[in-house]
Amino acid sequence: MSKAAELANLIGNINAGGGGVNRNLLINGDMAVAQRGTSSTAVDADGYYTCDRWKYVDESTGGQVTLTQDSSVPTGSGLSKSFKVDCTTADTSVAADHSIRVQQRIEGQNLQGVAKGTSDAKPLVCSFYVKSNLTGQFNMYLEDTDNSRAIAGTYSISSADTWEFKTVRFPADTTGAFTNDNAMSLVLHFFLAAGTNFTSGTIASAWQSKTLANLAVGMSNNILSSTSNDWAMAGVQLEVGQNPTEFESEPFGVTFDKCERYLQVFAQDNANAHVASGYYHSTTSLRCHMPFRQKMRAVPTGSIVNVGDFFVQDGGATAAPSAIATANNNDTSMLTVTTSSRTAGNGGALLSDESSSIRMDAEL
Repeated sequence: MSKAAELANLIGNINAGGGGVNRNLLINGDMAVAQRGTSSTAVDADGYYTCDRWKYVDESTGGQVTLTQDSSVPTGSGLSKSFKVDCTTADTSVAADHSIRVQQRIEGQNLQGVAKGTSDAKPLVCSFYVKSNLTGQFNMYLEDTDNSRAIAGTYSISSADTWEFKTVRFPADTTGAFTNDNAMSLVLHFFLAAGTNFTSGTIASAWQSKTLANLAVGMSNNILSSTSNDWAMAGVQLEVGQNPTEFESEPFGVTFDKCERYLQVFAQDNANAHVASGYYHSTTSLRCHMPFRQKMRAVPTGSIVNVGDFFVQDGGATAAPSAIATANNNDTSMLTVTTSSRTAGNGGALLSDESSSIRMDAEL
C-alpha cells in the first residue's frame, strides 16, 4: 500500500470515528506473545494454546492439529511471528454440526467507540495476512454475544503456500448495543472447517440475528481433510472504518502487558526462580502472598504445573511441597503450600524449577 493510500485510508477511518492510537481492537494481532509456549501438539479440544488471546475451537470428531507461534511471516511486513494450524491427524468428513475455528474474544468496555446499537454506529474492517496450501473461499464472521447477532464475511486464497493480504469489511449495526463491562461482547471467528449446519443458508452479509446456517455459506475447505494441510495468519487488525490502515505495531512490552490482563504465568522456564515469600501458618502449611503484575480482567483461575518441581526454603533447609492451592482476587493470590513438618511461625520462600509454573487465567 502506498503512503498516499495509507494516509487516505487513515483519514477516512478518522472521519468514520476511528483512527489514532490503539485503533486495533484486537490484542496480540502480531502473534508476538505466547506465554503458554510456542508449540502445542495433538490438539483436539477447545482452548488457548500458543499465541496469547487466540482461541482454537475444535468441534471435530477425531482430527488433531499442531498449533505454533511460527517464524514464517510476509516479506516486508515488519512482522516477526505468525499463528499456524497444521493438521496432523485427518478428519475427512466434518459432521453437520461441527466446525473448526480460530477466534478472539473482546470485552464490551473496549468496544464502546464502535457505538453499536445507536444511530452513530461505526463500520468495522478486518485486515490480515493469510497463507495455506488450500486455495479458494474461506469464511469468517463477527458475533455480537450481547444481542445474539452476527455478520459473515469471506476471503479467497489465490496461491497455495503464499502470504496474501486480505481485507474484510463489516457495515455498521444500529441494532443492539454492546454492554459496557468486562464480559465478552464481540467475537471474531475464522472458519477452518464447517459442516452443513453452517453452510446451508444464505450468507449473512448484513447484521442479523445469529443463524448458524448463514455463517459459512460457500466454504468447502476443511483444514482436517489431509495431514498435508496447514493455515497461518499474521498481522490481524480489526478497526473502526471502511478501509484498512497499516498494522498498528506497538512495543512488545505494551502487548505483553495487555495479554497479562487475561493470563499471567509465574516462574515458567526459570530455575531457582523466587515465586513468593510467607510464613508457616502451621507446621505443614506455608502461606505466601503473590501480587499480580497487572490487575486481571476478573478473578482468575489458578493452576499449578508440576507441583513436585517447586521447593520451599526455610532457614537454609529445603522442603518439597505436596500441594499448592491458590485463593485469588484480581490483583493478588494467597498461596497455601503444603509441605512436610516444619516450625510454625517460621518464614519461608517458594521457589521453582525450570519445568514448573503457576498460571493465573482470566480469559473470556
